[in-house]
Amino acid sequence: MWQPDGWGQTRIGVLTPHADIVPEAEFNALAPDGISIHAARIPFGGYRPGGTMDTTIADDPVRAIAGPPAVDDAAEMLAMAPLHAIVFGFTSSSYVRGAADDAALKSRLEARTRGIPVVITCAAAATALVALAAKQVALISPPWFSVEMAQQGGRYFQSQVEIAYNAPAGLPSDQQAIQPELLYDWVRSHVPRNAEAVFIGGNGFRAIGVIKALEDALGRPVLTANQVAFWCALRLTGTRTPVVNYGRIFEYDLPRR
Repeated sequence: MWQPDGWGQTRIGVLTPHADIVPEAEFNALAPDGISIHAARIPFGGYRPGGTMDTTIADDPVRAIAGPPAVDDAAEMLAMAPLHAIVFGFTSSSYVRGAADDAALKSRLEARTRGIPVVITCAAAATALVALAAKQVALISPPWFSVEMAQQGGRYFQSQVEIAYNAPAGLPSDQQAIQPELLYDWVRSHVPRNAEAVFIGGNGFRAIGVIKALEDALGRPVLTANQVAFWCALRLTGTRTPVVNYGRIFEYDLPRR
């Protein structure tokens, strides 16, 4: 009798830069029935109206987005809703600020979220690599990341894995110009044989649509920023609803600490 009304028994929040539509779009695509997505926006100095950016984003606004007070206030406001987990959807600040700062950011935000767990994207990626027991990883950054920012990403993960490949994707430096076939072709042709897994960073990098095709072609797990953040948030809620065709990682639980 009743038509679906979008009500979620499991509700996941995402904190996203104010002009970035990719994180919530990909979360909605990943979410099976019974899971709803709720976004809050954070000011990001790297955007202009309409979502345009410089071809290479600068470090200063990237660093600033993870600092107080804007993200803290947004987390507190989003946590006023009856949510089960909240994701901070931003990869580059983790690369620039480092893993120790991510741990501090998680603690700082959780002090404002009334006990709702907070997922930091790159920490979720690190957790996913542990779950997969991957020891060598290829890191692919968005084309708007500088080479130095990509290298910072390598340093973020190097304490737990060997970096088999690390570079920004050689694609148009425009979020709205990224097409799945372009990303698929580029990643497939650049991932070396010794990489046991692939991580495509950048929450604003449209990437989840190529995961299954790449895993089929490469024969290895493929991780993306929004995928691992969603996986981690889902596992923290205790929800066991299957997510299919978006990567092997959804077959895994969070590793025991």
